[in-house]
Amino acid sequence: MFDEYAVQLSGVVQNRANFKLGPLDLNIPKGYITAIVGPNGCGKSTTFNLMLDLVKPDEGKVELLGHTVGQSIQTELKKKIGYLPEQPSSHEDNMKGTEKAEFHRFWHDGWDVNRYRELLHLLEVDDHQALGKMSKGMRRKFEFALTLSHGPELLFLDEPSSGLDPLAWKTMIEILHRYMDKGERTILMTSHIIEEVKRLADFIVFMAQGRVLGVYEKDELFSSWYTLFVSGDELTAKKAADMPGQCGVEHAGGTTYRITTNRAAEAEEWCSAKGVKLVSRQVLELDEIMSALLLHDRLGNRMN
Repeated sequence: MFDEYAVQLSGVVQNRANFKLGPLDLNIPKGYITAIVGPNGCGKSTTFNLMLDLVKPDEGKVELLGHTVGQSIQTELKKKIGYLPEQPSSHEDNMKGTEKAEFHRFWHDGWDVNRYRELLHLLEVDDHQALGKMSKGMRRKFEFALTLSHGPELLFLDEPSSGLDPLAWKTMIEILHRYMDKGERTILMTSHIIEEVKRLADFIVFMAQGRVLGVYEKDELFSSWYTLFVSGDELTAKKAADMPGQCGVEHAGGTTYRITTNRAAEAEEWCSAKGVKLVSRQVLELDEIMSALLLHDRLGNRMN
């Protein structure tokens, strides 16, 4: 589908006493923003840690920008990567922002002091404060500015808006859109903020229980998932279950049924062909799609 992938996971497995991740087969296209969404504990952060070589997989292979993670010298690869963790490192609390920025400048060849100062100005951050003395939102904005200051080719953002007020959130969105203007950069993010995913992501990865449930192009996703209210004198729950893409059927009273489908256009054609009246349609929000996928996955596992 794509000529290049920024991230490739092939058969990745990590086994822990109380949790198994994988096997994961996942390709993240280069030059786009991809969001990983899923309930808490589904494996999003562990997947990030595997990609960043912070933990090792028990099986499988991880590739970033065409290089296998964990093999040979990784220094040059890491210089092309930016990472904003959800929680800042507590052992840096006594450092001033300027001190951490100096360390960052030393490590990254692509450090751009003008870009760094511009981001601090846009986000209204004073980097002369000790990191531990900053408010949660201020610390988040500082770490965000620092992460972008060397122009990473591949950017990992773990819940990027955590702790931000609405104005700072809007500024962050604008900065990330500008960051992607060059067309050669890739962002992989996790977020539980629906509006954030809708505003930023080109692709959405759904995860649950350590597995990938699906990868979707965002616009196609929202144009395909609908709740349809349909009615027919001879319509039954069993017949309604035959609707294309059906992911849930509920009796809505009388001869009316509420049906969730992930193939809305085909479902409407089916209604027309079967003589079923389409009463109304409602587009599903991201959390509703996630719930439908989770339910479909659980029911499928019970049948196996």
